Amino acid sequence: MAQAGFEDILISYNIIGQNHIARLAALMGRARVMACADNMTVVDALATAAALAARPLNVLIECDTGRRRAGVETPREAVALARAVAERRELTFAGFLLYPPETAITATQQFLDSTLAGLREHGLEASVISSGGTPNIVNIGKLAGVTEHRAGTYVFNDRMMLAAGAARLEDCALHIVSTVVSRAGPERGILDAGSKTLTSDPGGLEGHGLILEHPQARIYKFAEEHGFLDLSTVNDRPQVGDVVRIIPNHVCVVVNMVDRLIATRGRDIVGELAVAARGQIN
Repeated sequence: MAQAGFEDILISYNIIGQNHIARLAALMGRARVMACADNMTVVDALATAAALAARPLNVLIECDTGRRRAGVETPREAVALARAVAERRELTFAGFLLYPPETAITATQQFLDSTLAGLREHGLEASVISSGGTPNIVNIGKLAGVTEHRAGTYVFNDRMMLAAGAARLEDCALHIVSTVVSRAGPERGILDAGSKTLTSDPGGLEGHGLILEHPQARIYKFAEEHGFLDLSTVNDRPQVGDVVRIIPNHVCVVVNMVDRLIATRGRDIVGELAVAARGQIN
């Protein structure tokens, strides 16, 4: 992202490990960077990166308000970690990072209000309250105090966003083009898109994608290069050689499977987009 010209970057993930800290320090020389932490090990690592970069690093405390992923679990922990960050001369406490469940806005507000009250008792203020992600776009404005909203999946949208009510069918911009390569039985078929294309992440949904031309068809399992079709509820069943378009369940992991995307407008191919971040995890 820095190479593409972005100058203000929030890394919403705990950063740890000597190589990653060295990369963070180098990045701080190229862009305004904000990092997050939910434990003292990461706080110490971020302080090391800031010392290497010879400039202070803004830090957000990640809070878990019900998603049960990363983040401190109580306002008391959030305030204690914020104070620890503020006490490090290499770091600047900037605020809090949230990713609340879509159905936990009231509980998240209570968590946030309690945390901010505790913060003020120690003479600290949060300049940034960062919330996310794409499923919570429908809740923008419902959390008092939030200063920004992080959303990523909305760039393409997917079947998960359809199920969450965050997108309509016409909002789903990425389609996987696949061919029916076998119809060995009257109620089954095989696509040439398997786990290496659609990925094995079901996203909590039944089946592994929505076939636009045959929405009643179900991609019920995968091999690496085979998508297994259940056509038992489909009247107009696809034939061998038919080309179909699939909206994936989880577009983020699908994009990471390919080196380039083909850009189309209507039925015309208008360009290509390189997936520059693919393979950059190390």
